[in-house]
Amino acid sequence: QVQLVESGGGLVQAGGSLRLVCTVSGRTISSNAWGWFRQAPGKERELVAAMSRNSSVTNYADSVKGRFTISRDNAKNQFYLQMNGLNPEDTAWYFCTGSPQGVATNYGPYYSYWGQGTQVTVSS
Repeated sequence: QVQLVESGGGLVQAGGSLRLVCTVSGRTISSNAWGWFRQAPGKERELVAAMSRNSSVTNYADSVKGRFTISRDNAKNQFYLQMNGLNPEDTAWYFCTGSPQGVATNYGPYYSYWGQGTQVTVSS
């Protein structure tokens, strides 16, 4: 059984940084594509960042390009979302996700595994 657990969310002031961590169990992360989605109140879930199975391809939402970075640590079976230059529009629940198909897509149903989410709140 594959389990994903997010950590690292919290409250931060505008301009600040947070690092989200997704700890994966039940599957070696080198065998999957991985990503982060977010959902703000009253809005649809959207892709924030994703990386392909071998990390050669990354996919970012336009709104986070240059500010957020997705990465992984195969030895720890974790992947990350480094978020810099946060602004109030980044406030949302953030979910880590994975797909055995290996492609860094922004299509939510493509992903098979989901965490429970971690809340990020950015104050102005």
